[in-house]
Amino acid sequence: MSPALQTPPKKKTRAKKSVKTETQRKIVVHKAGAYDRLELEEAPAPQPRADEVLIDVRAAGVNYADVVVRMGLYASAKELVGWPITPGFEVAGVVSAVGSDVEDVEPGDRVMAGLLFGGYASKVAVPRQQVFRIPDRLSFEQAAGIPAVYMTAWFALHYLAHPRPGDRVLVHSAAGGVGSALVQMAKQAGCEVTGVVGRTQKVEVARKLGCDHVIDKSKEDLWKRAEEIAAPGYDLVLDANGVATLGGSYEHLRPAGKLVVYGFATMMPKTGGRPNYFKLGLDYLRTPRFNPLDLVNASKSIMAFNLSYLFDRMDLFNDAMADITKWLEAGEIQPPATKTYALADVAEAHKHIESGKSVGKLILVP
Repeated sequence: MSPALQTPPKKKTRAKKSVKTETQRKIVVHKAGAYDRLELEEAPAPQPRADEVLIDVRAAGVNYADVVVRMGLYASAKELVGWPITPGFEVAGVVSAVGSDVEDVEPGDRVMAGLLFGGYASKVAVPRQQVFRIPDRLSFEQAAGIPAVYMTAWFALHYLAHPRPGDRVLVHSAAGGVGSALVQMAKQAGCEVTGVVGRTQKVEVARKLGCDHVIDKSKEDLWKRAEEIAAPGYDLVLDANGVATLGGSYEHLRPAGKLVVYGFATMMPKTGGRPNYFKLGLDYLRTPRFNPLDLVNASKSIMAFNLSYLFDRMDLFNDAMADITKWLEAGEIQPPATKTYALADVAEAHKHIESGKSVGKLILVP
């Protein structure tokens, strides 16, 4: 069993605890749209199945993907859930009950979990294999910002890219949730990291995370400055912007360089909460298409992923969380900076993350 899944051994034996009929509060989106689609509802609390853990949620992470879910544009949400849907990929809280097959988690344990939607709730029932212990030094709010964000960074760097010490790495949105984790993990791997931020107030944040160079694209020409920092090009570029930067990211790879794509944020609106379908269509047409023959001749690689389609690869999730919890406990990487919102204020959290002004992780507290 992965170390991330282990809890201290329990010498006592115990009977499975029954779950009283209770209610929960959760955010439900019944139809795609703007912030008014985020409805706070009361519903029966979930009951854990044999292989599940019931968690009283103390904190839930907000990700940009949740915004895309609300807008009805997130492919896996439409394919795997449909309407209505409760957004949310990550939570932290206290175990309140366990299913009959669960032997290594007890009520009262502090845990965090990665979910395939459903996290914006006061209670969640989660398969045991998606539940991980919280390192002692982390608060519930910090822990709720770990599973989706840090696993995304781990998968991009350590499963796909395999950076080498001394590699020059460029991280877009370096002060955001995933960006913050990418910067820290790349530095831990011995890389020279250039972080890109979109606002001057984020420059110092990126420096404190460990960036060797920071490009403030609100004041500087992004690619001119990137060339000054690494004239031969970058060994690795990590890009969740989409059409706004993909072409430049690819062009500024050196031979044998790798571009990892994990999002298309610049196709989405920064205000208003509704997609501009004309802009979406135009950006889709403008998105670079890469010819395999050109890739071969340039000796460059492009890789991409969506973590929500990888829940059948729990072996990878376990490896990721084993590394991440070990690094957090050792202080080799730091938990995210957090800003909290009440569950009822979820619309404000969505407005904030859409605006591009957020730093670190936004957290809902039920």
